[in-house]
Amino acid sequence: MPVVRQTAVRSTYRLQLRPDALTFADARAIAEYLQQLGISHVYLSPIMTAVRGSTHGYDVTDPTAVSPALGGPAGLKALSDELRSRGMGLIVDLVPNHVGVGDPRQNPWWWDVLRHGRNSQYASFFDIDWSPGNGAGGRLALPVLQNENDPAALTVDRSGPEPMLALHDLRFPIAPGTDGENPLRIHDKQHYRLVSWKAGICTYRRFFAVSGLAAIRQEDPKVFEITHRELAAWCEHDLIDGVRVDHPDGLAHPAAYLTRLRRLIGPRRLLLVEKVLSNREPLDANLPIDGTTGYDALADLGGVLIDPSGEKVLTELSRRFCGHGSNGAWIGNNEHRIKRAVAETMLTPEVRRLVAAIKRDANAESFDTMALTNATIEVLAFMPVYRTDYSPLAGTVTTVVTKVCKRNSELYAPLSVLATALAVNGEAAMRLHQVGGAVTAKAVEDTMYYQGARLVSLQEVGGNPARFGRSVLEFHLANAERAQRWPAGMTTLSTHDTKRGEDVRARIGVLSQAADRWSKAVIAWSAIAPPPDGATALFLLQNMFGVWPAEGRSAAAVPGLRERLHLFAEKAVREAGTKSSWEEPDLDFEMALHNWIDTVIDGPVGAELSALVSKLAPHAWSDALSQKLLQLCGPGIPDIYQGCELWEDSLVDPDNRRPVDFGHRLSMLQTLTGTPEPDVSGAVKMWIVAYALWLRRERPDCFVGGTYTPLFAAGDTAGHLVAFARGRADEPPQLIAAATRHSVRLAENGWGDAALDLPAGTWTDRLTGHTFTGRVRLEKLFTRLPVALLVR
Repeated sequence: MPVVRQTAVRSTYRLQLRPDALTFADARAIAEYLQQLGISHVYLSPIMTAVRGSTHGYDVTDPTAVSPALGGPAGLKALSDELRSRGMGLIVDLVPNHVGVGDPRQNPWWWDVLRHGRNSQYASFFDIDWSPGNGAGGRLALPVLQNENDPAALTVDRSGPEPMLALHDLRFPIAPGTDGENPLRIHDKQHYRLVSWKAGICTYRRFFAVSGLAAIRQEDPKVFEITHRELAAWCEHDLIDGVRVDHPDGLAHPAAYLTRLRRLIGPRRLLLVEKVLSNREPLDANLPIDGTTGYDALADLGGVLIDPSGEKVLTELSRRFCGHGSNGAWIGNNEHRIKRAVAETMLTPEVRRLVAAIKRDANAESFDTMALTNATIEVLAFMPVYRTDYSPLAGTVTTVVTKVCKRNSELYAPLSVLATALAVNGEAAMRLHQVGGAVTAKAVEDTMYYQGARLVSLQEVGGNPARFGRSVLEFHLANAERAQRWPAGMTTLSTHDTKRGEDVRARIGVLSQAADRWSKAVIAWSAIAPPPDGATALFLLQNMFGVWPAEGRSAAAVPGLRERLHLFAEKAVREAGTKSSWEEPDLDFEMALHNWIDTVIDGPVGAELSALVSKLAPHAWSDALSQKLLQLCGPGIPDIYQGCELWEDSLVDPDNRRPVDFGHRLSMLQTLTGTPEPDVSGAVKMWIVAYALWLRRERPDCFVGGTYTPLFAAGDTAGHLVAFARGRADEPPQLIAAATRHSVRLAENGWGDAALDLPAGTWTDRLTGHTFTGRVRLEKLFTRLPVALLVR
């Protein structure tokens, strides 16, 4: 259950470290700026030694050493000392599930396993199938061959202190006593076997389907100890104040791991997990954590601003261009199909190993493999969550197996074998949970969310595009529960994993308020510039609308934007897998798509897109500011992803890892002297971020652990207000956050007589300096800005 304690963490600022742009020293240099902004804790991306040149750090090659490229242990301590001297602190991102093995030479553990096989001292660190029936003759299969001619390209590299097998740029060790003249014969004597990436053979557990990331066995106490030795030292020397755990669902036993981790870091440090909660899935209150990294909050914060009146029109537009509505019915019909396809293709090695474990645990070695595989995949395809071994989800597997059996009674026999194996609660049960999470992630977030095109801002990590927004009542009840159950959980609007940044998502969300206008425009544009595929065009046009310059300029005039759109489009169509794919790219289709994008940018469609963006920009800014204030003042600890204190136009990674101009931000912060108008500079967003963070610093007890009270206006337009009060326990409210929603209709008709009754006292809007008492008309409250931050 959540740890009950006072925490000094009021807000976090996520820095995406990279050796070429943002090291520990660079982070130290911006500490003063972050302090002035009001941030209490810097939240670092992974800091252990990673693949050379890594721009994200999740491909750790040595989990026992702080990255020298980032500044090493001395650099980390200097950063911690700098922050401590400013009354700030440090949160670190831990990667317990996997390590980077894409270049074997860079990972000493992996290199040793390749050299010595099962006799390596590190063999048990990895989750490797060494059985004779593993598809590679009992050897470690490495899916690195690109084509059938690759084996002929094998040579022996004798340029260094030891001979190595060479395949293009890759190098592999040669086991003692197996060297010779013929590279192919040398290869045949190794503990590993190089296989085609298309063969569906991989004998080590991976992170999802990424062959360059090999899973490690944290369930082994020896592995836990050695991979957490540095973390223990940071805690011992009080360098850090908390930990974010990357992808705990990939571990053998997440709850047991988190219990051990909590013991290591102690009761007072923040412990957050990157847990993607499926639709209405509760977070397990028995876990010794403070909360998630905030995807659940993201869905609520963005959802409450979506206008449900646009659902019908946008559904019909999707049906016209995609052949389906991208709605709940389509998701329900396709999630199962896509999950099956993922399990039968990219995750074939993991499924094969799961089925073998089922046979062993059920003592059914002779049972028909194909029938058991089919039944197992069917169960995986109907799993409604990443994994079901958390306390609130007890009985989920039973429900799913029963559903599968009712749908297809012919699967009764293989399902009986599966049930027998799961009853043992051994290897098969463990692998079912691990594979289930990978199937869900690859099928839903990395495939289906690139195929739907009704309103792409809803197609986000942890989101549910079938739910066209959230009501104000849903929003308040979710917030109230968050305040009571997870007061120190993280909330976020942008992360390194979101499909698009917060301001891009907010602007796309405005299309729900202008559905008729958007629908007519897209239909007209498709006639002016016919796309190679309607579904792809509808998906990309929304994203282009989201990042298009708002000041009336052409996208061609923005440095780098054309190239970024082309890169995003290529990734999007390959992830979707309907017209092209990573495995078999359709270069002719992609060329036609690139030509269409240039036609849009350089032609009349681009000009009309510019005009529409300019017209709707004030409403996009309104939604962006509303969700930001609601996040910063709402329950939980708000995280600001690097640079997002100003407008940002990021799309999916690696676009969101571009370097941030902190010098510009510091200069702007220091020159803000009065309430800025919403405009393209983003100064108004920084103004709101800073005042909200300063208020959290001034009255911390009103936030983490504070009360949450929904507020409702009276009048015909009262539904356009989202407002709540915060305060200390057992005391009257001290502050009110108020935000505008569905501003397009308000622009036509105004607030009318809508008014909000304020609690007793005189209230000052920190953002404008205006004061209010008693009943305040909303048109007065929002005279200057679409949001208000009232303090008693």
